[in-house]
This record gives sequence, structure tokens and C-alpha cells, in this order.
Amino acid sequence: MEIKVNFLDKLRLEAKFDDFTVIADQPIRYKGDGSAPGPFDYFLASSALCAAYFVKLYCDTRNISTENIRLSQNNIVDPENRYAQIFKIQVELPADISDKDRQGILRSIERCTVKKVVQEGPTFVIEEVASLDADAQALLSLNSTADAATYILGKDLPLEQTIANMSGLLAGLGIKIEIASWRNIIPNVWSLHIRDAHSPMCFTNGKGATKESALASALGEYIERLSNNHFYAGSFWGEDLANAAFVHYPNERWFKPGKRDALPKEILDAYSLEIYNPDGELRGSHLIDTNSGNAERGICSLPYVRQSDGELVYFPSNLIENLYASNGMSAGNTLVEAQVQCLSEIFERAVKREIIEGEIALPDVPQAVLAKYPGILAGIQGLEEQGFPVLVKDASLGGQYPVMCVTLMNPRTGGVFASFGAHPSLEVALERSLTELLQGRSFEGLNDLPAPTFVSNAVTEPNNFVEHFIDSSGVVSWRFFSAKADYEFVEWDFSGQGENSNAEEAATLFGILKQMGKEVYVAEYGQLGASACRILVPGYSEVYAVDDLIWDNTNKALLFRSDILNLHTLDDEALEALLEALENNELDDYSDIASLIGIEFDENTVWGQLTVLELKLLINLALEQFEDAQELVQAFLQYNDNTVERKLFYQALNVVLEVMLDEELELADYEANFRRMFGKERIDAVLGSVNGNLRFFGLTPTSMKLEGLDRHQRLIDSYKKLHVARAKWTGAAS
Repeated sequence: MEIKVNFLDKLRLEAKFDDFTVIADQPIRYKGDGSAPGPFDYFLASSALCAAYFVKLYCDTRNISTENIRLSQNNIVDPENRYAQIFKIQVELPADISDKDRQGILRSIERCTVKKVVQEGPTFVIEEVASLDADAQALLSLNSTADAATYILGKDLPLEQTIANMSGLLAGLGIKIEIASWRNIIPNVWSLHIRDAHSPMCFTNGKGATKESALASALGEYIERLSNNHFYAGSFWGEDLANAAFVHYPNERWFKPGKRDALPKEILDAYSLEIYNPDGELRGSHLIDTNSGNAERGICSLPYVRQSDGELVYFPSNLIENLYASNGMSAGNTLVEAQVQCLSEIFERAVKREIIEGEIALPDVPQAVLAKYPGILAGIQGLEEQGFPVLVKDASLGGQYPVMCVTLMNPRTGGVFASFGAHPSLEVALERSLTELLQGRSFEGLNDLPAPTFVSNAVTEPNNFVEHFIDSSGVVSWRFFSAKADYEFVEWDFSGQGENSNAEEAATLFGILKQMGKEVYVAEYGQLGASACRILVPGYSEVYAVDDLIWDNTNKALLFRSDILNLHTLDDEALEALLEALENNELDDYSDIASLIGIEFDENTVWGQLTVLELKLLINLALEQFEDAQELVQAFLQYNDNTVERKLFYQALNVVLEVMLDEELELADYEANFRRMFGKERIDAVLGSVNGNLRFFGLTPTSMKLEGLDRHQRLIDSYKKLHVARAKWTGAAS
């Protein structure tokens, strides 16, 4: 994690990381003002807080109340050496906690991350640099011999060269990547989390059998998501980019809707239109680009090559974002390597969906077959030794598809996790299933898995597949665990041979789709210097329902974005219109405004926590529609999950509104005690909100210029680096 420090007045310092700012000072006796804890005080507090976090985690997973648990830390200084200290952490537990849980709570503190780092002894490197952003990818280097060349199945270059090329490409774009975490909790299963130090919303997770393969995986996914603009999906890119020479890619084209909002004849083709517009309800306005919001410009469309005949077909960027999410995109050392990964991913998710929704029982992989892969077997045994039964299944549906499945059961909670992996090589597909299982997860993270069910509707419900797609946390049918399999086990092999193995594998996978009667469309993205692509298979690789283009399109943001960002400057008539739009567009009251309008608000602000319900509440308040406002206040207090400070404000608002709406009560009779209960400043804010002197309490003013939205500006800064690189590539190519 990158922590940037600014020097403030006197001895005060400001540390910035992620979306947080920490102020440090020195006590008055050390010439400071005592306005904040000192750096060493933060260090001491961090270990106590970390210990308490692991106690809370242990108790929450076992439904143990922490109400009467107390924890403290004392540091005992060696009189001979003030740098040698004992940190004594003590826990006071209530009498009704069992001996087993008492020991469990003490063991949980042993897992404190701060404690482990201190005990391990961090290494400090202190150096002068010409620029803090120089040597951006230094942390991505792994210790290896200079001439090491580690080849793995599926990669056209050694891992060391792959990592060097990818990290060099990111550095060249001006993107500083940091490794936020590593995990290796069972043998031969590694995962890590990397992110942009400047824009931590841009992150990926990598997985692999070794730390090198996991790092290559994370970097590859990062470049894949840059190349396909996935980090910025659904976000507003600002008015400057909306009117730039191009918005997404230099080869994009914009087409105007026809009469009566008809679809332009230049987009899509007969095959895809039959899938995307079966009932003729899709209109041009449904396909306006969410990122630019530039309806006047038309429909932003991206070129894809139809594989059956090599013809160019234009797909609206809006359609791709709404239906496919991150499915079917990849980056690699070569284009064919990327294509194999894309196609494998498409098969993995489509077959997974067929198995889960069809409640298909898969055959076990014989032990004799598993024994051929001792590294994978060691990882499975590591899970079994931790008390997690593991089932290894052939998900190829009788040898049709290159897919495997590793399913973990958690007897402690009754939950299960079905992890799928795909690749032309059975070994690689099996390894991916296993590493996916623990990507970014701790053993505690396996306590949140849902239990299987015999209720078919819970499994076939569309959102269940979305949950499986996002993090494999969806529900699985008990029928999936039947010993009577619906298919025979097949020891399949779709892999290629020799130097052209990836080219052969890509051809094989394209061939399977052709045999299925599917049209396949491919876009290549090399403008950033990487081999990257996206593959669409209409009617097969969608993540979301095609109906979402009409009923749940992300460009509904265009109905609200401008008004919400300009909220403080709207007159009453405009506020009435915004309120009506919020009420008439079938929005979930508890959905967040940030997602609705595509703005990355700081999560620690009122904007970042704002829901549709709270926005409607504040508008009613501004319009002095107090009865409607009170009804929404009560709903907020009953169901909304917000900060303590925000809840107290609405508790105070609720009682003030009750008095105001009761003809027999006078506010003056209660104001003094309201102030004693809720505090002077909070009641001042409430009274200002009801008398019209203070509108939209807690929401800082902004506009379509996005002023004051630092987190969102950092996201746009990240995208602008790609935009500049693509513009340069266009100039060089021409």
C-alpha cells in the first residue's frame, strides 16, 4: 500500500492512503500542539485494534456477542533498551463463554496481522528518488535467478519474461501498481491482490500454483481490464472525454437512431438482432453510451470481426457493458494465447450455468487420474486436513467441453463452494478450479458460503448465476451432490502440441462453438502495447439477461446524473421533477446513488453512503413535504445501514418532525431537551433542514464538472492515461 505524507503546519503531518486521511501531531511537551496522536501512538493502537478485529471475526462467525468482551494492550518497555518492548494483550471474557471458545478467542488474536509483521521483522529500505512515481513497478519483481525461464502450460513465454513485459507496459502507461496482499494457505495455491496506487478502484486478483504464476495471472487480468475499459464500466467519464475525438477507442463509430427511435441499420447483424431484440422492443435510446452520456452524438459502437465470414459488425458499447460484464476478455503474450483464455472463460461460465441451473450431478474424477497431478493433489489434501471435504468433478458433460470442477464443503457452517475452471488441458483446468476456490480467501472467508438446497427455484433464479459469476457465492442444488452422476467420467484432452499449441487450441475451441451453431465475434485491442481481445458469443456468453437492455440498463443514469450532481442549484420545480423520476422508474429504495449515476464517491462521505431512499427523503425535506419526509425517515431508521452519526441525525429529525406535525405540540417546549439529547450542532442541522436554511445536509455541492470528487477524478485520471496512449497509437499507425 502506498502512503503519501504531506507536511502541514508546525509538527503536524498528513498521511493519505486509499480514501483515508490520518493526521499526526506531537504532544505539547515535544513542541507539538497535541491536536492528534503521534505516529508511534498510531503504531501501538494498530496492534490492539488488529487483535480486537480477529476477536470480533471469531465471535461473529459463531454468533457470540461481543457486548461484554473487553480487550486492552499494555506495552512494557525494557529499561536497558527502549526499543525492546513486550506488548501484553489482555482479554476479559464473560462467564457464559465455553472453554472451547475461550481458547478459540485467544488463538484468534495470534492471527493478528500487525503482530505477525512485527514478529517477522519488516525490512526498511530508505532511499532518495528523483520522483515518487518513478520505478513504478519495483514491487512487482520477485526474487529469481537472472537466467530463470519458467514455462507453464498455456503461456507462450516464460513467467519471468511475461511478468517483466507486463509490468514494463504498465509502467510505460504511468500506472503505479502495488501488491496489496498475498495468500498461500495450502500447498501449491497462491493468490494476490494488486491495484493502482493512485486509483485503488482499479484492481485485480491473480491465482496460480506458484507465486510467479499468480503474479502473471494478476498482471494479465489487469491489462485485460485496461484494454477492455472494464475498470471504468458504468462510470461517467466527464464532459471533456464525452466530446473528445473518440471516447472508447479510435476505431469506434457513432450512429444516430432512426425515425421513432429505431435502431440504426449500421449496428449489429441479423443473427445478433434475433437474440438481442426478439420482440422488436429494443430502441436506439436504450443503447446510448453510459460513460459519455452524449445522446446528441448517437450510439457509440465498436467493431467486431464475425468469425464465420470475416465481416465487420458494430456492437454498441452500451450493449456489451450491460450484458457481458467481464466475461470473454483476456490479455496474453500473444493473441492466440489471449484467445484461448477468452474462450476457456466463456466455456467455464456457460457450462457452469448449465450445470447449476440444470441441477446436474457430475461424475467424480478417479483417484488414479488425480494421482497424475501430485501438486494439485497436495493442495486438495491441504484443504481436507483443515476440515474441508473436497469433491473433484469432471464438468465436461461427457467430454464435450474443457471444464473441471472442485467443490468444497464446510461442515462447520453447512455451506458449499463449487469452483469451476476451464482450459484445453485437463491439468490446467483442474488447477484453475482449485486456485479459484481460494483466490483472495482465508479459511474464515469460507464460513460465509451458502448452504445447498432442494428448492429448484432458488438455483434457477437469474440472480443466482450473477452471484456465481461475481464470486462463486451463489446457491448450489443438493442434487448436484448425488452419487448417481448424469454423465460418465471422461479423461478429456483438447490441448495442442508443440510451439503452435495455443493456435491449435484456439482453433479447437472456436470449432466447438461452430459445431454448436454459434456465431462468434472478436475484437482485438493492441493500442496499449499488449495482445488483448474480447470475444462475444450472443445467446451463450451473456452474464445478464438480454431483457436488461430494456428494463435495467445502466444508461438509466442519464435520467438522473445531471440533476443529482447539480442538486444544490435546482429550483423547487426541478426538484419535484427529480423526485417524480426517482419514484416512477422502479428503483430499489436501498440501491446506492453512486452506482445509479456512475460516480465514484468517497465511501466515507454522505454521498458515498447515499441511497435512493435517503435522496428522496432529503428532496421532500427541501420541498417542505414533511409528512412524506417523516415516512421516509422512519423507513431509513428501520432498514438502512448507515453511519452512527447519520442515524443520530435522522433520529433527531424524526422527533422534530413528530412535534411539528402534531398540532397539540410546540417545538419550543422540547427544543432544550432535544439539544441535551442530540447535541447543539446536530439539532441546529435538523432545524436548519426543516426551516429551509440548510438544504441537503451532509451532501457537499458538486456539479457535472465533478468538482470536489477526488476519488472519481482519480478514476478519470487513470482512464485518461489509456486515452492518451490510444491517441498516440492512432497517430503512429496513420
